Amino acid sequence: MIEDIKHIATEAGSLIRDAFGTKFKIEFKTNESNLVTEIDKASEKLITDFVKKKFPSHGVLAEEGASFNMDSEYLWVIDPIDGTTNFAHGLPIFSVSIGVRKNSNTIAGVVYDVMNDIMYASELGGGSYAGSEKLSVSKNDKLSRSLLVTGFPYNIADNPENALEKFSALTRASRGMRRLGSAALDLCYVAKGVFDGFWEVQLNPWDVCAGKLIVEEAGGVVTDFEGNRTDIYSKKFLTSNGLIHNEIVNILKIN
Repeated sequence: MIEDIKHIATEAGSLIRDAFGTKFKIEFKTNESNLVTEIDKASEKLITDFVKKKFPSHGVLAEEGASFNMDSEYLWVIDPIDGTTNFAHGLPIFSVSIGVRKNSNTIAGVVYDVMNDIMYASELGGGSYAGSEKLSVSKNDKLSRSLLVTGFPYNIADNPENALEKFSALTRASRGMRRLGSAALDLCYVAKGVFDGFWEVQLNPWDVCAGKLIVEEAGGVVTDFEGNRTDIYSKKFLTSNGLIHNEIVNILKIN
């Protein structure tokens, strides 16, 4: 199945790459920060049409509204462009994220870094890869020497879960904080050892389904902000190399 997921992610990525930097229709969802483009919709249709044709009994949960066969044994969780705001503004940091779950467990996932043409992929129990390179989280055991990454929800003006205070506290406690704009790629960079940890509030299943598996198969730890095991439906998402995890949890708890 992983080859099928890679195949359709590559096709979607080609569609997106061809549209990058051109003129396309942009709409607002919840507010002016929450964008959707006609390319998001075209990418989603390409992927969902593939699922319907190749795996007609499988279900789909996708960001731009496509959902069907939700009670199926298999569920494809799809973000057709993770990083739409970057894409719409001409910033080449965005991805296609596809995770496949069987009986509520993610068994395979890919995150395709479109503009760098890098396919991050993982199967349950099979490790994680960027192309042919096997991934492993960093060995850094000190938060003060760590490079972290985060993102902000579209309603950041409301400061949900004290996100701004948490950002400030972790920025002071770490070597540095980055904000790239694609949670799926953030997770892949943790799996690759580029970042030592990632945290964010109010994520959605399609943001993290594939990336969560990729991080875990690379040796990383994924919890909520209290350090409890969590799933793709969590609204408080923390992942790290494991070695600095408790330090981050302690800061998130008090901010």
